[in-house]
Amino acid sequence: MAAPTDQRIAVPIDDPNADTEWNDILRKHGVIPEKPPSPTPMIEEAILEGRRIAHENRLEGKELDELDALEDEEDEAFLEQYRQKRMQELNKLTKKSIHGSVYPISKPEYSREVTDASHNGPVFVNLTSSLGTNVESRVLSELWRQAAKEYGDIKFCEIRADKAIENYPDRNCPTILVYKNGDIVKQIVTLVTVGGVRMSMLDIDNLLVEVGAVDAKDMRVVKRKREAEEAKEEQLMGKGIKTGNLRHATVDDEDDDDWD
Repeated sequence: MAAPTDQRIAVPIDDPNADTEWNDILRKHGVIPEKPPSPTPMIEEAILEGRRIAHENRLEGKELDELDALEDEEDEAFLEQYRQKRMQELNKLTKKSIHGSVYPISKPEYSREVTDASHNGPVFVNLTSSLGTNVESRVLSELWRQAAKEYGDIKFCEIRADKAIENYPDRNCPTILVYKNGDIVKQIVTLVTVGGVRMSMLDIDNLLVEVGAVDAKDMRVVKRKREAEEAKEEQLMGKGIKTGNLRHATVDDEDDDDWD
């Protein structure tokens, strides 16, 4: 017969994770493992940190006139600091804006205008369709013009695909080529992976950030992203109002039916 100290006793355990006095005793004697730390403090800390960062960056991407409109809401010293920062960014962009429009190039110019030029900064090339019926190609050409105007510090080129590459299939148009230091670092064939005919300047911004042409904190990128988020919020609020009105109208109709 085994000694009493060698016998195993079945200890009743309802919920080993519950905060009870009984479980504290069991943990103390090693019957059940220590309860893992609650993730709540870490979650709350992350939320507070997110709010702090959002508050610090609340002026990112705002134009000078938008900063002026906030004089009654923000600390003057803090606002002036951001105003000076924004002016420095604008002056820096103005000095670097040596392009400002799309460069239509020919095959003999390709090496000089694209490959060689990419040693001085990234060059974005749009291989366009020869067919006027290619909607994606027309969409990208329009975005290319807008991007070249907004990002005057970046070189945007355009050439008909079949003029640049003999027998290049039109079904692959438009094609985006990104050159850096003489090499192709990014290639996008048609717009299927970047929104198709719904491609927007937000997608252009993402491409520029991805290849390192601009920083994710670039004021142009931040502003457009913020405006898109605000527009989405307004749209959702509008839908909520419409849904609420529809719900009220339905209830009113039902009330009217009760009187019939």
